[in-house]
Formats: sequence, structure tokens, C-alpha cells
Amino acid sequence: MKKLLLTGAAGFIGSHFLEHVLINTDWEVTCVSSWSHKGTPERIQRAMRGQEHRVTVITHDLSELFTETTKKKLGKFDYIVNFAADSHVERSIDDPVPFVKNNVGVALTMLEFAREYPPDVFVQISTDEVYGAAPVGTNHKEWSPILPSNPYSASKACQEAIAISYWRTYGVPVVITNTMNNFGETQDGEKYIAMLIRQINNGETVTVHGNEDYIGSRFYLHARNHADAVLHILKSAPTKYVDNNEIVMPDRYNVVGDEELNNLEIAEMVAEILGKELKYELKDFHHTRSGHDRRYALDGTKLKESGWVAPVPLRESLKKYVGWTLNNNIWL
Repeated sequence: MKKLLLTGAAGFIGSHFLEHVLINTDWEVTCVSSWSHKGTPERIQRAMRGQEHRVTVITHDLSELFTETTKKKLGKFDYIVNFAADSHVERSIDDPVPFVKNNVGVALTMLEFAREYPPDVFVQISTDEVYGAAPVGTNHKEWSPILPSNPYSASKACQEAIAISYWRTYGVPVVITNTMNNFGETQDGEKYIAMLIRQINNGETVTVHGNEDYIGSRFYLHARNHADAVLHILKSAPTKYVDNNEIVMPDRYNVVGDEELNNLEIAEMVAEILGKELKYELKDFHHTRSGHDRRYALDGTKLKESGWVAPVPLRESLKKYVGWTLNNNIWL
């Protein structure tokens, strides 16, 4: 039986990965959470669904290194997946120092543990935003130039850089994944689609970022599709980038949704599912608020060529998410 060490399981995306692993494997999972960065026990409880006997939860602030006692208690794992990070762009802009320090500290804590107790695979979960804005017609491939636009994306780029250094210096078996805008059940209300559900359902006017000539766009991805992709990567034999017979960098995958939608199109879809009128105003704050990008886009060819196919189409998963949220309106 495989053993998985998972960080961020009390967060939105990490909890979906926990649930997906419990449904699709017989692995034992240890989750580490500080409960102080938007993580909630309700997410872990929902994810376990009767599989509590396979899950161990340890409380620890991952911005600080594990104690020797905790490391011995944790022991060795087959897989480590590091989802844990502060993730809200607006908060990173308003108060960058603790935001960046936390995310750098999380990466160091987990990579130091992996250096001492090497797993078979260490997956560092990252974001499309490390590449910065994508011009229309350009989808960033793996290892495109890193050009973060705000403290959040910079902190994720830092996590990647530290992970690469531990791969090169210490042989930690790092795989980096970069994903785009996730949505799904239990998502925090500060995120765009969650805000759309609440505001449209309440008859409020929605702010759509952009102008008549150019509305910002994203490739939206349900968190369970993301979870399926990460599990696929763990179960696959990671490939290596080789130059003149020398392995020069760790493996890396882009995890991308199947359809690009601009901010108005996704608002219209949510309104249609709710059966409500969409009231909106365009607000082009990209020129007046530094750090925000109009368009992010990744090229998901490599992951698809490895055999991965998203199990649930975008529109179907969005409809299920909207319905679930209305029936569990504490998340509104």
C-alpha cells in the first residue's frame, strides 16, 4: 500500500485531490495543515467520505521547519504532493511580505523534509501565473520564460526555483505542475466564479474586467479534473529533459482546462445555469492596477500526449458546481 504526504488538504484544491485519491486508490494519506491560511476542517471531512481510517491529519505551520519529533512521526512516504500556499492575488498585492514569506517557507519545509526522507516523487503544485501575461495567440509551454506580474505569482516562482535547486543539488525527485484557474465545490467566496454565483443569484451587478475591445480570459478547470491529472502524473513514470545525454531539468507538466472563456462568457454561463438575468459592468482596471494580467494561457499538449484526458467537461462540471453551491449556501 502506497503512502502519500499531502499539504493543502484543508484548502479548496487540495481537498479535491484528497477526495480523488481516496476514491481511486487504496493509499494511506497523511495531511498537514496549519488551519490558518483559509484551510477548513469541513473540507477534509467532506473529502474523506467514510475513509477516515486511511487519513491522518497533523497540525503544523508549514512556514516553519518540522521538528525532529514531527519528522520521525511522519516517516517516509512514497509520494509527496505540495499544494499548500496562499493563493489570492489581491491579498498578495495588499500585503505582500507575509504572503511571500509564507509561500517560500512552505516550499523550504517540504523540500527539506523530502531531502531527509526521499519519496519516489515530489510534486510541486504551481500556477500559470509564473509565466506572466500570455499575448493573444500564445499559450505558454513548459519551461517558457518566467515573468511573474504580482507578489503571488512571484512567490510561486520562488517555490519552483527552490524545488529545482533541491532536484539539482540534493536529488529530490521533483515534478512541477502548472495549472490554470480552478473552480469547484467548497471554493472560497473571494474567487471569481464563486463571486459570480453569489452576486448573480442575489441580483447584483457583476464587475467584468476588460473593455469592449478586449475582455480578459482564462482556461477554467474543475478541481477534480486537476486532481485526476496530478494522480495520472504520480502513476506515470516521469520523463526527463535530456540535453547531450545529460538530464538538465526536472519533469514539468501544464494542467489546462479544455476551453478558453473570457470573463463575460463565464459570467453568462453562470447566469444561464442559475436562470437569472446577468447585470454587469465592464471595468478596465488592468491599466490602473499593477499586477493584474488580462490573459493567462498554457499549452497542455505534453500532458495530453502522456494519455491524460479530463474526465468531466467544463460545462457539465460548472453546472454541478453551481447546483451544489446553491444547496450548500454556507459557501456563498
